[in-house]
Formats: sequence, structure tokens, C-alpha cells
Amino acid sequence: MKKRKTYQIIINCIFIFAIFCIVLYLLIEQYQENQIKNKKTTPYDIQTLSTQESEKSQEQMENTLDSQKNLKQYPKEEIIQQYKGYDVAAKLKISKIELETYILQNYSKAALNIAVTKFWGANANEIGNFCVAGHNFKNKNMFRRLKELEVGDKLEISDNTTGRIEYEIYDIYQVEPEDISCLSQETNQKREVTLITCTNDSKKRIIVKAREVEMTD
Repeated sequence: MKKRKTYQIIINCIFIFAIFCIVLYLLIEQYQENQIKNKKTTPYDIQTLSTQESEKSQEQMENTLDSQKNLKQYPKEEIIQQYKGYDVAAKLKISKIELETYILQNYSKAALNIAVTKFWGANANEIGNFCVAGHNFKNKNMFRRLKELEVGDKLEISDNTTGRIEYEIYDIYQVEPEDISCLSQETNQKREVTLITCTNDSKKRIIVKAREVEMTD
């Protein structure tokens, strides 16, 4: 009888220990899943973004479509639809640095060698953050002189849908290549433009942030 009781106690202890291990495993799995969800977006080399960030940005842009139905009337300017075989999204003009260039619609390494391109976010002159990337080459249609700009300077974006909108620069700074915070679409239902290029040594990114200049009646 004593042996049977001892054997039963051992079996019970093993069973309880097994249950404890299963519960502990489930708790660890849940903790790891929460850590993954809270983890920041993976770094990028100005070429890639995480799927999670992409889906979030797309959802935010879709939520702003209704607010764009009653657009203000902006000056119209006809923009060519293609430049050297690439689709054109808009035209960028920055008088201070004598820059006038077409913004190509689709980002690629090949397109970046032709002109600046849309990199991320809302389309040209839409509510949201229209992000434009370009090399700092000496070509007249590149971002070589972007570093000469100052807060308060103006730029213009023209497209065939909305028209020509003036923006005022409100922030200029540099970031590490893996910092993608400048691509955020949190603009409080305003139109913004973000210009991105490399520093001369290519170790950091120059970020120029501009916001629409409100039209007065």
C-alpha cells in the first residue's frame, strides 16, 4: 500500500510539473508576441520599408480621401506626364536654389539617376506627407543644393489634379539612415512635403520638412 501511495504521489507531482511547464511556455510565447508587436520598424537604406509600416500608411491615406473632395481652387499648370520614359508625379520648384525638376512617380535606383522621385506617403499635393527622395548629384535637377535652404524658405509643388501649391519650410535636420520617422503620415490633416537626400559623405540623411502655406481670401 505504501508503495502504491508513493507511486501515486510521484505521478501526481510529474503531472503537476508538466502542467506548470505548459503554462510557463504559453506565458513566454505571449510575452514574445507582445515584444514583437511593440518593436520599432526595421531600419532602411532609403530603399526598403517594413510591410507593417506600409499597411499603416496606406490605411491613413485612405482615411483622408473623403476630406479631399471639396478641394480649394489652386492655380493650374499643365505638367508633362512622362520624362525620359518615366511617369511624372509632379513638378518641384525651389527658387532660392534655382531648382526646377520633375518628380518621378515610381521610386527605383534607375529613376533616381534621372530625377528626384516620390519615395513614400501621400501623392503630390494630397493631404498627408508627400516624401520625395533625390541624390545630391551636381545635376541641375537633383538635390545637391538642398543644404543651402533655411527655415522659412518656400517651395512649390505643381500637379495636374490639384494645381500649384506653395509650401513653407518649417524644419531642417539630419538623421541616421535607419531613422524613418520623417516618413510619418501624422500631419493633422494638413498637406506636407518631405525632401530627402544624403550628406556629402553619405553617412546621414538631410531632411527638409515643409507645410502648405494657407491661402487667404
